[in-house]
Amino acid sequence: FKVSVLEKSSLHPKPAGLVLQYGTAGFRTNAKQLDHIMFRMGLLATLRSRKTKATIGVMVTASHNPEEDNGVKLIDPMGEMLTATWEDFATQLANTEQKELLAALKDIINKEAINMKLEAEVFVGKDTRSSSASLSQAVLDGVHALGGQSKDYGLVTTPQLHYMVCCQNSHGQYGEATVEGYCSKLSQAFLALSKNASNRTDDQKHLFVDGANGIGAPKLREVESHLKKQLQISIFNDGSRGKLNHQCGADFVKVQQKPPTGVEISPGDRCCSFDGDADRIVYYYTDSRGFFHLLDGDKIATLISTFLKELLVQAGLDLKIAVVQTAYANGSSTRYLEDTMKVIVRCTKTGVKHLHHAAQEFDIGVYFEANGHGTVLFSKTAEEKVQLLAKSTNINDERKRAALLLQNTVNVINQTVGDAISDMLLIEAILAIKGMTVQQWDAIYSDLPNRQLKVTVSDRRVIETTDAERRAVSPAGLQEAIDGLVKKYKQARSFVRPSGTEDVVRVYAEADSQESADALAHEVSLAVHRLAGGVGAEPKPLH
Repeated sequence: FKVSVLEKSSLHPKPAGLVLQYGTAGFRTNAKQLDHIMFRMGLLATLRSRKTKATIGVMVTASHNPEEDNGVKLIDPMGEMLTATWEDFATQLANTEQKELLAALKDIINKEAINMKLEAEVFVGKDTRSSSASLSQAVLDGVHALGGQSKDYGLVTTPQLHYMVCCQNSHGQYGEATVEGYCSKLSQAFLALSKNASNRTDDQKHLFVDGANGIGAPKLREVESHLKKQLQISIFNDGSRGKLNHQCGADFVKVQQKPPTGVEISPGDRCCSFDGDADRIVYYYTDSRGFFHLLDGDKIATLISTFLKELLVQAGLDLKIAVVQTAYANGSSTRYLEDTMKVIVRCTKTGVKHLHHAAQEFDIGVYFEANGHGTVLFSKTAEEKVQLLAKSTNINDERKRAALLLQNTVNVINQTVGDAISDMLLIEAILAIKGMTVQQWDAIYSDLPNRQLKVTVSDRRVIETTDAERRAVSPAGLQEAIDGLVKKYKQARSFVRPSGTEDVVRVYAEADSQESADALAHEVSLAVHRLAGGVGAEPKPLH
């Protein structure tokens, strides 16, 4: 392959001196700097395919970043994120200067003892950015340079490509590896769930969806055509006019705490926003006084886990269900889940990888980041027990109904990764079955007022944490200072953690009132500034 790699590589040259890092979101930067990266990720995916003797995915997207950016993520055989050692290979390969490229490839082939005679197959997908077409072609060039087979899915959401890879490698057990197969599996499960909802008016079936001017909108339309009017969707920010992620999308709504621009909603209307590649979702509404209410990942996880827990009890199934959260989860949600619902709550470090991993330890693991990225994982045992009970003929009607509901819930969920369309269908089905309005869902528990701040420091590595980032081990005296400050307020909690990307320390505080949360966050950020090498003037009070 030496000749074809050299030939094709010269068409995708690396700008000298450019250094990029493969992180949780893969590579992400201005699209103009990514051509060589895409070609090389095509090469790497082909090697990974030979190593795993399975199909690998490559998704060209920059999710919720601005339109002019792009990025790339590799997908492992069961639809999960790329394994950590290969993230390092990705970074090495991306930063190798042009003339050392062959040597760098040989190094990976030798380290991983890859048999280059094996077949390789790579699935490629892209989002709607103007740069995605040429960049996904660069990926395909890389695959072909190393003699790999490719399948170009064209425009798909990120979770759809994860789904395709999983279907392909489970030899159709997970579903059919086509967009049509995805649409029909999810919509059939949704329709079966909806049959359990009592008569609903058209108003109750109505949902406003903000497509972030991204790939989610056209793909949702494809799913919608299968839904037989059981869900009536109004899509806005569908990409026909506005700019991707500009003043819209899940990230904007979550951070700004207000509805996206270009949306006319009345009080009580049920609304949700996808992000740019449709792997996150948040819900919201405005009340009669015009106040905005956000239902984030914590509220979504609570709704789903409560529903599942009730079904397990009705079905008489002894399965362990847990909700996996990060330290950012609102204290009210944790309290409600543990005390009222008696559900296990596990706290992990921030980052989808950690949540996904922890969720795999239970029969049923529900995980959502506050930003709306999440899903539900069912163990093999859990799925088998549900299937058996759903098929069983000698059980009472209540158990049978619960088992069938669980079976269809398993089928509406995309277990490979957070998926806005799949999560939306599940949430809509739960609200319909329970006959709940968005306001009633919101009222399950009230969030404690909270505040997030950041403090600029000269070196973020000074701060080290433990206990899923909830306690600081260094610098000396910082945790004691935080403990002392927290004691001053009611229902209070605070933690600090270094940013993964810049020299800042993130501060989180919550308490029984907004004033207290603000005051606590300010006092903790002063302690960080004094004890962890703050840069510039001391943080000013918020009020």
